[in-house]
Amino acid sequence: MSVHDDAPPPRAPREELRGTLPDLRVLRDDSHMGTLLGRIAPGAVPPLMTALTGLLVVGTLLVAGRGQLSGITLFAPVAALLLSGLASGHPHDGPYDWLVPPVLRVTEYAYLAVLGSASGVPGPVVFVLLVAVVCHHRDDVSRSAVGVTRPSWVRAAALGWDGRMLVIAIGGASHALAIGYGVLAAYLWVLLVREAVRTWSATEVTDVRTSATTVPSGGASDQGDPRITPHGDGGRPAAGTNGEA
Repeated sequence: MSVHDDAPPPRAPREELRGTLPDLRVLRDDSHMGTLLGRIAPGAVPPLMTALTGLLVVGTLLVAGRGQLSGITLFAPVAALLLSGLASGHPHDGPYDWLVPPVLRVTEYAYLAVLGSASGVPGPVVFVLLVAVVCHHRDDVSRSAVGVTRPSWVRAAALGWDGRMLVIAIGGASHALAIGYGVLAAYLWVLLVREAVRTWSATEVTDVRTSATTVPSGGASDQGDPRITPHGDGGRPAAGTNGEA
């Protein structure tokens, strides 16, 4: 065996690796409002700068008001963060643009958590809503990692980060903040469960066949149950079973 046989395989070109990365514009989770704003000047607004500006403004408003926003101030964080929507049409091909989705996630989570906790919304209700939003984002990341996305209508029905924040702001302005949290949490969970059932129902799983071992001629027969080969379908693991029969 030569030394070259043990050499590691050559690395894929940078262009090929970049082609396997998920689309950051999908991971942004913009609603129709953000998408429309991105059409005003597509590619002209730097996405990371606007996302960081929105995070700074939202954080400042929450800290200054100690999380207790009311009236028109409830909409100020949403309006400030909508600046990031101007960059939704950007290709997000900068060296640090991968930070945009995490910045948007931190901003949305902070708004929902701090506002709910400081305004007297029951802790379990705030927690259930946050978990629903996290599961929604985790679904997007998992699908993008394997090169697929959810149907466009499902993503639109989830309202986007700006739409969810706007729903909470409307609930607070209507003096029904706890109801807004509860209704939004229930709506997102119903949507998540429905999409999970639809995805599992649409997944094709090949039949796993078992085969008994052949008894040698002249040998004693096995009186027990027939043995099961590791992969009765010819050695190929069944789809959706991780190779386990």
